[in-house]
Amino acid sequence: MQMKPPSLTLGVEEEYQIIDPVSRELRSYITEILKEDSLVLGEVKPELHQSMVEVGTKVCRHPAEVKAELVRLRRLVMDLAAKQGLRVAAAGSHPFSAWMDQEITPLERYMGVKEDLQDLAQALLIFGTHVHIGIEDREFLIDAMNVSRYLMPHVLALSTSSPFWMGRRTGLKSYRSIVFRSFPRTGIPRSLHSWGEFEDVVTTLVETNSIPNASKIWWDVRPSWSYPTLEFRICDVCTRVDEAVCIAAIFQAIIFKLWKLRYDNLSFRQYPVAFIEENKWRACRYGLDGKLIDFGKGREAPARELIREMIEWFLDDVLDELGTRREVEYAYRILTEGTSADRQLATFQKTNDLKAVVDQLVAETAEGVA
Repeated sequence: MQMKPPSLTLGVEEEYQIIDPVSRELRSYITEILKEDSLVLGEVKPELHQSMVEVGTKVCRHPAEVKAELVRLRRLVMDLAAKQGLRVAAAGSHPFSAWMDQEITPLERYMGVKEDLQDLAQALLIFGTHVHIGIEDREFLIDAMNVSRYLMPHVLALSTSSPFWMGRRTGLKSYRSIVFRSFPRTGIPRSLHSWGEFEDVVTTLVETNSIPNASKIWWDVRPSWSYPTLEFRICDVCTRVDEAVCIAAIFQAIIFKLWKLRYDNLSFRQYPVAFIEENKWRACRYGLDGKLIDFGKGREAPARELIREMIEWFLDDVLDELGTRREVEYAYRILTEGTSADRQLATFQKTNDLKAVVDQLVAETAEGVA
């Protein structure tokens, strides 16, 4: 029987910071913003902290649609914030606001997280990009999750945007990833043998009162329980729209390549979680400036070299078929100019002023939008 290819639809969620333009600190104001504009509740949502706002695109077929959606949604959020005299920034962490000062959003689901996880929830002042890729065949979805894990650190390195934490230069490019590690059920998941095994994991955790539902499994890549999608959650939120579109296009291309391999009865070698976590740590610590491990060859190589290899050797033959070469190859610009984390650090090096870093983030978040 001929296998039906996955739809490869795209859905992207982004989490933004609400910024006071005078102090440049985070501002707890999402409930007031949405109170004034209740009509946008379907597209603009509160998050755990009142200083955070989340958006989600409609289901898209092509990264160009994702870009149009993110431009529209960023403009919408910026307009809502501007009505209150506030600004919006996209970065994995705020350069200097303290998590102890943030208010939890007074909705039942978030108060429940706060009650369950206590200070871990309070400290989760981080912002990410989540990408859903449509995969209708559940067994292929699990296989794609298992194999795609190997490339997660490569993509994380392209997205890093959280070099500061509570006014300190952390020495890491993605401090957000470190903060999130404190949560249970996070990180690179172990491989699963089938959709049935994933169902068993969820059912057991629910029946033992560990979680209320599958949404409380926060793996870096996870099967969606509600939609026929594989959700990639490893990346910092991207400061520029074009960076987010590039990341989404890369994930889509990875899944399409894995499906073509499966169709030809081929696959990609799977490696232990410990190996992938080692590369994830290197991506968090050094971003594009460090080395990742090529476990197939058993050697280190510059991260930029291995990311280029991912695009030119692994993904190249599917990009024209998908029509996404331009979006994926935006990664070359990131490799040349650096990530948001690199640009933030350069601004701080030049100005020694974290407020200047916030101003840069606000400006870059609005690039091509406002």
